Amino acid sequence: MQAFLKGPSSISTKPPAAKEKGAAGAAGSSGEGKKLKPIPWVEKYRPKNVDEVAFQDEVVAVLKKSLEGADLPNLLFYGPPGTGKTSTILAAARELYGPELFRQRVLELNASDERGIQVIREKVKAFAQLTASGSRSDGKVCPPFKIVILDEADSMTSAAQAALRRTMEKESKTTRFCLICNYISRIIEPLTSRCSKFRFKPLSDKIQQQRLLDVSEKERVKISSEAVSYLVKVSEGDLRKAITFLQSATRLMGGKEITEKIVTEIAGVIPKETTDELLSVCQSGSFEKLETLAKNLINEGYAVAQLVNQLHDTVVESEDYSDKQKSVIVEKLAEDKTAVMEVLLNLLKKGRQC
Repeated sequence: MQAFLKGPSSISTKPPAAKEKGAAGAAGSSGEGKKLKPIPWVEKYRPKNVDEVAFQDEVVAVLKKSLEGADLPNLLFYGPPGTGKTSTILAAARELYGPELFRQRVLELNASDERGIQVIREKVKAFAQLTASGSRSDGKVCPPFKIVILDEADSMTSAAQAALRRTMEKESKTTRFCLICNYISRIIEPLTSRCSKFRFKPLSDKIQQQRLLDVSEKERVKISSEAVSYLVKVSEGDLRKAITFLQSATRLMGGKEITEKIVTEIAGVIPKETTDELLSVCQSGSFEKLETLAKNLINEGYAVAQLVNQLHDTVVESEDYSDKQKSVIVEKLAEDKTAVMEVLLNLLKKGRQC
């Protein structure tokens, strides 16, 4: 009777303990399964807080001041790809809201996929009108606003940007917006004037090398110093691209050392010997040799845009040509690249119409 009055908590039997043990074992095994699940290294080594963001000192300093006061203006991050724009705002949002409220308070949209006015009117407006509620379990101050992240905002239509301007004005008390783009010139002026603008610089070679070596050490990757330097060169300041190439090369080699030659194959870079040969054939004036070399390049599957870019760099850096010759060659290369891009755009338009 006494046990009945005290309730089920006072009764202890062995079967439930065994059951709990089994549940714990199942949880442990599922946890182990999650750990073994492969994750792209770009996501695995994405900065978890603002302090881990590399080479963007001005942006980090301003964001840290904003985080201390639990306040944030509307933001516009612009700059080359792979410089940490999305990682920075995601890290700032995690510090503001903590892991519990992050999913409730942050809406992330890739504006290049969902860029129409309908998305702004439905998804963004509906999220912005929600009331920010809840508190952090660790007792830290939680700001009374939500964050909408619009990645690749320069792909949004002008009508969608105009609709977003009105939403930013109306929901300023409950929502902050962070626009991320590569080209600020493609964002309409009424939007840029409502945001604090931050330019993200291409990462220096030293910073990239350090990050790549850190990732290589943690993943136990064997890579030569020449390969690391070449990874930095072919990625052109884009750390995301460099880490992706590193992971692809690691999978290809299967534990063997990664060399400069492997990086060249993975990155789709045309070997320097080939570009030098192409320039020498052009200087020789032999159409037959040029036609043969062109067919070989096509058979190898090299991208035309990549070839034009590398020829441009080779010509500009060469001391064999005068400044006048360089200007004429570079102008012709620019015309060729424009023609190639126009053909590709026309093919894409035709593909969408089918």
